[in-house]
Amino acid sequence: MLTQFLTDIWLVYRSVFEFALIGSALGLSIYITLRTGLLSLASAGFMSIGAYVGALLTIHLHTPLLVSVLAGALAAGVIGLLLGLPVLRLSGVYLAIATIGFGEVVRVFMLNIDNLAGRTITGGALGLNNIPRKTETWHLVLFVGLLIYLFVRIDRSRTGRAFDAIRQDHHVAASMGINVVQYRNLAFVLSALIAGAAGVFSAHLTYFVSPNEYGFNGAVRILTFAILGGYLIWLGPIVGAFILTFLPELLRFLGPYRPIVNGVVLILAIIYLPRGLVDPTFWRKVWRQRGKPPSPPPLETSSEAAP
Repeated sequence: MLTQFLTDIWLVYRSVFEFALIGSALGLSIYITLRTGLLSLASAGFMSIGAYVGALLTIHLHTPLLVSVLAGALAAGVIGLLLGLPVLRLSGVYLAIATIGFGEVVRVFMLNIDNLAGRTITGGALGLNNIPRKTETWHLVLFVGLLIYLFVRIDRSRTGRAFDAIRQDHHVAASMGINVVQYRNLAFVLSALIAGAAGVFSAHLTYFVSPNEYGFNGAVRILTFAILGGYLIWLGPIVGAFILTFLPELLRFLGPYRPIVNGVVLILAIIYLPRGLVDPTFWRKVWRQRGKPPSPPPLETSSEAAP
């Protein structure tokens, strides 16, 4: 009886779980740039590049999924390297605007490349249809598992310590001999590689790729994974992706009001947990205070005390 119940639950929520895993990878792609103090919104654009490259290889050359993933990730990584050299001179909101512009350039290019080439390549506004489904659940589990392993290794390495120093104060980090430009470019390219690979997996999961899926809304959604879950540790974007993917499905009875709940959850998290749900410092503080009696109020001192 229990086995049948779990099987039914899995059949109902399998696709949601798969999209949550893809969201986790995308959240990690933006986490690595946030870790170096870069507010980049380019992940959606890199995801689009990976999705189209992987889908076109599969449709026209019938390549295996692994080859498509590697090609899509490499294409996004090369574009990320070329984009990062000039764009990473910016910071803060200026970098965010520049990377949003990059995403729009990619989207418009995919919409109009058919008109320029005189033949069907990306499908224009209709997108690419009938992409073979090659992505399986275990592919996504393995992919996210490899990313977790990568970030655990980075945390324990000199690179991770350099990332943290740059995020806290890049001027001080530079004065300590850390090559800020090199490490930020490394983070940006890693972000592009991860988002590009996630795009290939997504294209081979949904059978369909459309430029409008990777616009501004997609970029903001990826950012919210890291903002809600937390950007101080790799677990944060994964938690954020699972919450924001499963919550609408669990609240189907609310109909069109489901996005309101998502917004309320995000607002409350930002107000009360500004560094995300997975904030190690906050939860360590809560754990230390667990079971401790409340501190007594301070003693009042008389303002007319004798000298």
